[in-house]
Amino acid sequence: MKSPYKLFSGLLLGLLISTTSCTDQLNVEPTSVITNASFWKTEDDAKGGLNGMYVKLRNEALLNLFIYGEGRSEVMQKSLAGTLDYDRYYLNTLNQAATAPDWIGLYSGVNAANLILKYAPTITFSSENVKNTTLAQAYAMRAYLYFVMVRTWGDLPLRTLPTEGYDPETTFLERSPAADVFKLIKEDIEKALQLFPDNNFTNGRSMWSKPAVNALKADVYLWTGKRANGGQADFTTALAACDEVGKADVTLLADYASLFKYGNKGSKEILMSVGFRYLEATDNYFNNIYMAVGALPANAEAASKTIVGVSGGNNVWEPSALVRNQFSVDDQRRAGTFHEVYTTGTNGARNYFISVQTKGQGTVEGGVRFFVDDIILYRYADVLLLKAEAKNALGQDPSTEMNLIRQRAYGTKFDAYKFVNGTKEANDAAILKERLLELMLEGKRWWDLVRFGKAFDIVPSLQAQKGKDYLLLFPISSNVLSLEPKIKQNPGY
Repeated sequence: MKSPYKLFSGLLLGLLISTTSCTDQLNVEPTSVITNASFWKTEDDAKGGLNGMYVKLRNEALLNLFIYGEGRSEVMQKSLAGTLDYDRYYLNTLNQAATAPDWIGLYSGVNAANLILKYAPTITFSSENVKNTTLAQAYAMRAYLYFVMVRTWGDLPLRTLPTEGYDPETTFLERSPAADVFKLIKEDIEKALQLFPDNNFTNGRSMWSKPAVNALKADVYLWTGKRANGGQADFTTALAACDEVGKADVTLLADYASLFKYGNKGSKEILMSVGFRYLEATDNYFNNIYMAVGALPANAEAASKTIVGVSGGNNVWEPSALVRNQFSVDDQRRAGTFHEVYTTGTNGARNYFISVQTKGQGTVEGGVRFFVDDIILYRYADVLLLKAEAKNALGQDPSTEMNLIRQRAYGTKFDAYKFVNGTKEANDAAILKERLLELMLEGKRWWDLVRFGKAFDIVPSLQAQKGKDYLLLFPISSNVLSLEPKIKQNPGY
């Protein structure tokens, strides 16, 4: 770039050595503005765009993904410290004014992916594999984010090009049918799978990979198989995707609780997680399922004091009694997911006080608890249960996958809990419950209930509202409606 001093010197020199003048216009580019045209030049620029895309995913994983995927289920209930309006989710009282987070942040992630897909092909990379992996991750991210949104709001504006200007014709779009959204999701998944050069994971397993995309593929096709009349063909595709995941470097960890320890990020059970680190990110949603500083009573049982350790966060909502009571005391997932705090009364009676999560306790630094565990999007146990679901839908026996999960859960007491193949309906009920016990607090339960068609049967706040199927979608927020004039509210809201 030309500095003011060099610009002045050049002009002066020209006047001294020439007896004639010219009127050439000087075009000096501003040095303080980075545009898409000036940014996307090198492989490092593409890496920067990729990192920015993952930061946008992390922003959504702080809380929003949990709200969309689990907040409206039967898993949570009110705790000690008010509600922060979270009760609108588990009580299912959402409306246009009192809604969930809107889709603006998710579309910001889509836009980041679209920028990569537009500009990365024009950049010279150190190798074709690096270029293809970069593009594959962008396709995978766009597919995942649209999958989150189509399950949450249904029909969506389909944005496949980056928003780079202010043209209302390209910025403000009407909603496309959900079928078109799923068509794009499936196309993006296939493009990603074709571009990934191998089945390897990145360090920490917090970036999209071929095995993670196959897990997403299984999830998508089970959804369309059950919710969009995809039927046997989609179930077959889902099953094949699960088989592909099994070919990667994945396994079930022997100790369930160790999966969620801060020091055990990126284990071989993880397929895709959202990376959090102390000093790199703020507390995620586990912050509001824990014990506020000073809230643990002096007469709490000694075991509770040990398990809770350093308090932190806030008691905004907690695992519900309805769900806690479904865990057997023989199931190691109970202690690996939550802990019930009891106090001892003056008469020696045990009194229930609160439940806190043991999954997502974060790390303690300088005597302060920070809730910065990775948020897991897919892990191998999830895929085994998706495989069981696909097999059952195809009339096959899901016992192998179910018992792999239960063997870890019950250990030496497995024989008393061994799964035995039954009717398709009985198997589905068992698989749905197993997913609750295995994946509780991981942002899966609401979508599982909707996919299985059981939300109105199982969620207490919905049981009296059967027939109001519009409640399975979230309302469009008033913020989105005011910003996007072509968007109309979901029916029923």
